[in-house]
Amino acid sequence: MGFEVKGRSCIVVGAGRSGRAAAALLRARGAQVALADTAVAIDGADALVASGVELLTGPHPVERFTAADLIVVSPGVPLTQAAVAAARAAGVPVIGEVELASRWLEGRIIAVTGTKGKSTTTTLTARMLGEGGIAATAGGNLGVALSSLVDAATPDSVHVVEVSSFQLESIETFHPWIAVFLNLAPDHLDRHASFEEYRQAKAAIFRNQTADDWAVVNADDPGVLALAEGTRARRFAFAVEADLDEGVGIARGFVVEHRHGTTRRIMPLDAVQVPGRHLLADVLAATAASLLAGVEPAAIERAVRSFHGLEHALERVAVVGDVTFVNDSKATNVVSARRAIESFAAGVVPILGGRDKGGAFEELRPAIQARAAGVVLIGEAADRIEAAIGDLVPVRRAASMDDAVTAAFGLAPAGGVVLLAPACASFDMFTDYAARGRAFREAVRQLAARTVTS
Repeated sequence: MGFEVKGRSCIVVGAGRSGRAAAALLRARGAQVALADTAVAIDGADALVASGVELLTGPHPVERFTAADLIVVSPGVPLTQAAVAAARAAGVPVIGEVELASRWLEGRIIAVTGTKGKSTTTTLTARMLGEGGIAATAGGNLGVALSSLVDAATPDSVHVVEVSSFQLESIETFHPWIAVFLNLAPDHLDRHASFEEYRQAKAAIFRNQTADDWAVVNADDPGVLALAEGTRARRFAFAVEADLDEGVGIARGFVVEHRHGTTRRIMPLDAVQVPGRHLLADVLAATAASLLAGVEPAAIERAVRSFHGLEHALERVAVVGDVTFVNDSKATNVVSARRAIESFAAGVVPILGGRDKGGAFEELRPAIQARAAGVVLIGEAADRIEAAIGDLVPVRRAASMDDAVTAAFGLAPAGGVVLLAPACASFDMFTDYAARGRAFREAVRQLAARTVTS
């Protein structure tokens, strides 16, 4: 495919899942590979060393970086990191893991980005394609590194790839056949210098598309439509609210496709098993991408009816004493948290807080005022959140997830909902959002056991 690394000196930065997969791929293609991580220990170190990968732990050696032939960064590594920036200044090519994998990946790519809903849309699209008889994989930021899918790929494969702003900021040739842009709101402002920088990173999903490709865009989101203006690809919309000439929307209780001046029903709305308007939008986006890929409506409906959502995404955990506990630990930004709160009627007690990503917590005020019976705050951002919304409802502070669940249960009315929707990153108290969600589930389990025995 015109990209050769045999005998070349390559450094992979970041030893997480994608970094280890990139190192293995490069080594299999004959490169001299070093895997660099500031951590003292690297998971799977013995196997990596046995495969011929050199490990560089601790502070990054700038002289090694500037002397490399290629540097591959994991999504968690900013391009402004000192050693990476020095290498770029010295003329060393620096690309991301998704870019690396895409250069050798056979088959076509459906790429999914947006501020919220990427994992749900990616997973559901792959399921729809599978129901339609298409050999589909789901990977990228979702958890399966794209580099690990290269060897098994064939020209008939379709790869549904979740891509974050971190991955898109380091692409060069990454070329989606279908690019899905779900929504756009400020996020990751602890990493990106400004919202504009974040917007431009997201917009890169369209950069290498041609007139033979498709851009699937949210017609309810003006920010998405603005970024799609410059695309060379054919546009196909989805919308919960907007009227569409071409795309997938809602009409008379059905999900419908408007195309070439005609409208056809795809499935009844009651086929959708996930809660919330924003998850309905994800279903419409996945439907639009799958229709463009050639999947028939019956297969799409089968996939939707059997899909009850992902872990940590409006996941119903339990009912304890007439209070429902819902885990939306993936709501790591303000917009996601607001949409989660708006998915329920009055009587919601959100658990908010964590590491601040630069969001405007004041944007939660309308949803909290309309629906919340109280709020429980955890983590580093607690002071900022209370300053933004503390005059609206009773606020409690909690030092642990166990304490937070207990406090929220105490605030919740009969028939209410305790909702973990932090609006923040997890890294102040947990290794990631999944660990935070698991801690919530365990705290609910323990609360239920205490309630039964009391």
